[in-house]
Amino acid sequence: MDIIEKCKLFVKNRLGDEKSGHDWHHTLRVFENALSIVKKESFTVDLTVVKLGALFHDVADHKFGYRDGDRENIIKNAIGIDSLSDEQINHIVYIANNISFSKGKPLETLESKIVQDADRLDALGAIGIARAFTYGGFLKRDIYNIEGDNDTISHFYEKLLKLKDLMNTEAGKKEALEREQFMVAFLKQFFKEVNEGEKYEKSHRK
Repeated sequence: MDIIEKCKLFVKNRLGDEKSGHDWHHTLRVFENALSIVKKESFTVDLTVVKLGALFHDVADHKFGYRDGDRENIIKNAIGIDSLSDEQINHIVYIANNISFSKGKPLETLESKIVQDADRLDALGAIGIARAFTYGGFLKRDIYNIEGDNDTISHFYEKLLKLKDLMNTEAGKKEALEREQFMVAFLKQFFKEVNEGEKYEKSHRK
C-alpha cells in the first residue's frame, strides 16, 4: 500500500464517525478539489504534499479542542517519519495548521494555497449550504434568529460569502463565483419564505 492510500485509510477511519460536516466525505471532496485545481492551472507542485495536506487538513482540528502540537504528532505518526523527507512532512503539518479561515493570514507556499482553495470550495455552493446547517446543528445553533447573530444564516454573511474574494488561484476563483451565486439565490429564497426580503437585501450589501 503506497503512502497516499495508507493515509486515506487512516483519515477515513479517524473521521468515520464525525458529525459536524468535517467528515471523511468532506475530506475526500477537498482532496479531489485540490487535484482539479492543480490540473486546471497546470501547476508544478509537490503533488504528494498537496494530496496529504488535503487528507490531513481537518485531522485533530482546533475547532474540536485539539492543539497544533496534537495534530503534528498525529500526522507524523500516520505518515511514518521515514516515508517522506522532513521538509515534506513539515510542509504537510504547515498546511494543516494554517489554511483555516480563522487563521486569517497569507500562506507561504503554493501547495498550501491550493489546499486552502480546495477546502473553501467545499464551504460554498449546494454542499456548502448542507454543511453549514449540519455544523449549525452540531453546535445547537438556531437556523435563523432575527434578534441575534449566533445562528446559521448569520454564518453565511460572517464567513461563507467572503470566501470568493479570498481565493488564491484562478481556477478556485472561477468555481467559487459559480458556487456563491447558488448560495445567494438560496438566501434570497430563504428570506422570501420567512417574509423578510428586505433583510436579505440589506444583509447582502454589507
